[in-house]
Amino acid sequence: MNTATQLLAPNLWVKNYSDYLYGFALSRINDHQQAMDLVQDTFLAALQKVDGFEGKSTEKTWLTAILKYKIIDVYRKKSAGLRKVEQINEIEQLNFFDSNDGHWNNAHRPADFINSTDPLAEKEFEKIMGQCLKKLPTLWFAVFTLKHVEDELTEKICSGLDITPANFWVVMH
Repeated sequence: MNTATQLLAPNLWVKNYSDYLYGFALSRINDHQQAMDLVQDTFLAALQKVDGFEGKSTEKTWLTAILKYKIIDVYRKKSAGLRKVEQINEIEQLNFFDSNDGHWNNAHRPADFINSTDPLAEKEFEKIMGQCLKKLPTLWFAVFTLKHVEDELTEKICSGLDITPANFWVVMH
């Protein structure tokens, strides 16, 4: 056991981090049972890799990083085989985008995003955004969440979900 692993307190992980990790997983998976399972899997994986902890981060950060990889694995499994089904067909694109320059048609152009400093408006936005995200196909949800919530690099998303950069941009578009 190295010095860094002596900083860990696995007997306190459930008490100290389970609520945080559950909320983290739930906001990215939208499935209560699966979020609980991921937190449990995270604790088990951390226990198995306790000797690999180098002490370069806090326990919480280390556990969160393990959970992120578990979530990416879920996205990867759910998106396998769905890529062909989820290709946007040209007719749908013509309805929303100009065929000459690829920009939004005026009738379908999104409204300007409203910036608000009102906490209640932000909470309402987060609730509505969460409901919208739940309606996305699995691959789209994974790509959007990793890009705009996790702020991951495109290359990392493509390799993690085993998709091409072209497919990534089709989904993002």
